[in-house]
Amino acid sequence: MAELILSAVLPVLFEKLMSPELLNFATQEGIRSKLKKLEKTLNMIEALLIDAEEKQLRNRAVKIWLDELQDLAYDAEDILDEYATEALRRKLTVEEYRASTSRARKLIPACCIGFTPTALWSDFNMRSKIDDITSRLEVLCKQKTELGLVEIAGGRSTASWQRPLTSSLQTELAVFGRDEDKAKILKMVLIDNPGDGNFGVISIVAMGGVGKTTLAREVYNDKTVKDFNPKAWVCVSDDFDVMRISMAILESINGCASDLDSLDAVQKQLREKVAGSKFLFVLDDVWSEDYSKWEILRSPFMFGAHGSKIIVTTRHERVALTMGRSNECHRLMILSDDDCWSLFEKHAFDNEVMGADPSQLIRQKVIEKCKGVPLVAKTLGGLLRSERREKWLDILHSTLWQSHEENEIPTALLISYHHLPSHLKRCFAYCAILSKDYEFEEKELVLLWMAEGLIQQLGDNEQLEDLGGKYFQDLFSRSIFQISSIDRSKYVMHDLVNDLARKVSGKLSFRLEDELDSNNRSNISEKTRYASYICDTYNRKRKFEVFNVAVHLRTHLSMPNESVTTSYVSHTVISDLFLRFKKLRVLSIQTHSIIALPDSIGA
Repeated sequence: MAELILSAVLPVLFEKLMSPELLNFATQEGIRSKLKKLEKTLNMIEALLIDAEEKQLRNRAVKIWLDELQDLAYDAEDILDEYATEALRRKLTVEEYRASTSRARKLIPACCIGFTPTALWSDFNMRSKIDDITSRLEVLCKQKTELGLVEIAGGRSTASWQRPLTSSLQTELAVFGRDEDKAKILKMVLIDNPGDGNFGVISIVAMGGVGKTTLAREVYNDKTVKDFNPKAWVCVSDDFDVMRISMAILESINGCASDLDSLDAVQKQLREKVAGSKFLFVLDDVWSEDYSKWEILRSPFMFGAHGSKIIVTTRHERVALTMGRSNECHRLMILSDDDCWSLFEKHAFDNEVMGADPSQLIRQKVIEKCKGVPLVAKTLGGLLRSERREKWLDILHSTLWQSHEENEIPTALLISYHHLPSHLKRCFAYCAILSKDYEFEEKELVLLWMAEGLIQQLGDNEQLEDLGGKYFQDLFSRSIFQISSIDRSKYVMHDLVNDLARKVSGKLSFRLEDELDSNNRSNISEKTRYASYICDTYNRKRKFEVFNVAVHLRTHLSMPNESVTTSYVSHTVISDLFLRFKKLRVLSIQTHSIIALPDSIGA
């Protein structure tokens, strides 16, 4: 799916090719004809995109063709940026010479300034690069016949509608079809029937996107469980780190951060907090089946009062069986057709009513596509609410629905991405480097987009940061981002949406989450442009060697690790390793304890 980003990259290339500064520089250097040839080739390629993006789902050769094309498009953008940088450098050099008090310097024509062997080699190198890119694009263009691709007029005009922001940010989302499930879970919670020791474990099991977390939150905040004290909510996710989870529970109980640095100290204090108390904890999104880790984690809870409960949400029944008795496992089913339609209506119309007699064909198609998954109903509603009613059936009949994905990403999410305006596609795909369950602020993400040049300024009247804020809120209104349940000033991406970002980004992005995960390390290549890594306490040079192959890297982002309070990285690592990336636009090492940066950065 990385190829779908192309529809967003090409308009940026056309905009750069039309830049007055670049055109002026190209005229001076005698390369304007080369840029015109590149633009012509890109126009021919773009005319094939609409057909290719549809056919790649059923034709692997087309998928490979688009993948190669995307890599070339990013190479072209890098070269055009090099031209723009060189044009600015020479302009500043001319201005410096003209500002000089030396009469001799003033006699030197501007065209001769910078006329050195180094400059000549730079010119030759840049001309060679543009010729190489154009030739490779022409080869791809000639393959259209054997791939069965046809030109479709208007491929370049991916004009998107403009719509006002919705009230999703201010209103709580309604919950449909879960009253019976909630009542069953509450009954399990309130009954004084401990399982392991003094506490019982209740597991909510379902596939991703069905609403396990929503149901757990409904129970956790219900007034009937107000007598449970203490209460704590922890998002576990992929990494079942006993220290991190124990610390998170303790900090949730205390209401403040803890400076304890050993598991023994944390669990002793946890034991004191729960001793004789009837507690209610939620462990959300558990994946690990490691019983030995669960034994260690639960040891302090044995001292709680009878009737204490732990609610676990997981996609896998084996996880539930590891953590509790099978009869305390609640299997959450998909929504009924009526409830699924009600949830869709909530997001498609908000408080509006479609009409006294809504099209049964539309209703039937929506229910068919959602397959009872709340996340899909919500996402599809967010997609269609922004389209004219007459376009709904076209979208619902799209051939993209025929895609069969092996990684459990609902096709509705792929459809939602496909119908994003082009400027939002790149911004969303960039989010693939964010770790699952990572909480982020709007401004944080907007600044990253700005640094990457992903925000397209159409006029001079609006600041980039304000425009980026509109991008963000547009994605939020489409349920791409959700308000964090822990800190309502921050946002998160649902696991399935995060998976989708990684899928559409493909090898364009890479996350180093486990230094020893050889399978994950194989996903990075010279095509990778965006990368992130999870911080350890000590981040040694060997850890970063995996990034060496990514010679075109644009973003190198450090991600926080909840189990690490202080993270260190040496100046040698920064100087010797990070500076190899000549096309870097974002270098974030904010999670490390660094007093000063090496002088070589920015030199």
